[in-house]
Amino acid sequence: MKNIPFSAARLWADLHEVARIGGTPRGGCNRQALTDLDGEARAWLVERATAYGCTLHLDPFGNMALLRPGRDASRKPVAFGSHLDTQPTGGKFDGVLGVLAGLEVLRALHEAGAETEAPLMLVNFTNEEGARFSPPMMGSGAAMGIFPPEQVLGTTDAAGVTFGDELARIGWRGFETLPEMAAFLELHIEQGPVLEREGKSVGIVTHALAQRWYDVVVEGAEAHGGSAMAGRRDALVAASHLIAAVEEIAIAARAPDGELGRGTVGRIMVHPDSRNVAPGRVWFSVDTRHGDPAQLDAMGDALRARAAEIARARDVAITVSDFWHSPPIRFDATLLGHLRAAAARRGIAAKEMPTGIGHDAVYVARRVPTAMIFVPCHGGLSHNEAESITPEWAEAGLLVLADAILEAAQ
Repeated sequence: MKNIPFSAARLWADLHEVARIGGTPRGGCNRQALTDLDGEARAWLVERATAYGCTLHLDPFGNMALLRPGRDASRKPVAFGSHLDTQPTGGKFDGVLGVLAGLEVLRALHEAGAETEAPLMLVNFTNEEGARFSPPMMGSGAAMGIFPPEQVLGTTDAAGVTFGDELARIGWRGFETLPEMAAFLELHIEQGPVLEREGKSVGIVTHALAQRWYDVVVEGAEAHGGSAMAGRRDALVAASHLIAAVEEIAIAARAPDGELGRGTVGRIMVHPDSRNVAPGRVWFSVDTRHGDPAQLDAMGDALRARAAEIARARDVAITVSDFWHSPPIRFDATLLGHLRAAAARRGIAAKEMPTGIGHDAVYVARRVPTAMIFVPCHGGLSHNEAESITPEWAEAGLLVLADAILEAAQ
């Protein structure tokens, strides 16, 4: 097993071939979950994996498992993979790197005629991004029993179309339960600047930060743009003060080890959305993250306190509602050991680090021994058409992933 010729060149070619499915004029990808383009990428993957001796298993949420037999059929498979869906202005590497690196592992083993003791399983999870159907990571969350099936299948997009209907329409709704996994490994781009800045080719991800997301509604009163400023109950001005407070709250949330919180407002909807009307209602999202659950809870308390303060000062009503929560996750010590050993054996410079970003591995880790590998991306840029990595970084991730898979499956 030590001399299997895993090909970084083939991986790089596959990445650019799949990038053409939903490719954008600016060099990125728009391959959102459960679109026809998502279905096309899925078909591409199945055609190749079945040629390498794999069998497709498809669950009711569209999660795909491509199973390669092992010598011991009684053992649970060692699984690996990520997701094929993208943001509307996504890049070529987010998610798909982990899927196609896994495909290269299967291809190299097939061509070498090599067997593993345990079966292997390449997984493509549905709707990791949460761009079209929210929240994110719905496929892995449903597969792990975190989301009720009816909640996932009944979720609607902005046009009012349900997840279940679109899944059936594109032909990727299955009726099986995914085979139970012995372990899961996910390779992903870092989506941050740390590895590139420190000159490391691989990140060994030790844990995931906790997250809490909120919906915020500010209700005031509409006013004509030509009316006097005195006495206005402008919901957007009130919302702007609370939005600014999100950043202040995150920076102030310092854990004993010095780690700060993270706070983001990613979406805003204004009513009535007219150029010459002071808005009477504003909705916006708040995303908070921290490695210390107590600090994360304190950030939520601070958000609500500031909302009450601003509401009183500006004579508006502000409601802060819980939307989603993901607890902190520690990845599996044995699998992390395999990753450390693989990087050391290959002479690949590695850094141990947390992830502040949700990934399918975070949900899978609640039920299955799991670990993650990061590779750098230029400038930390992701969810952007300009997202880029080097062939050398892709190769480093592939080799560490492959070695860890083989170690876990032997």
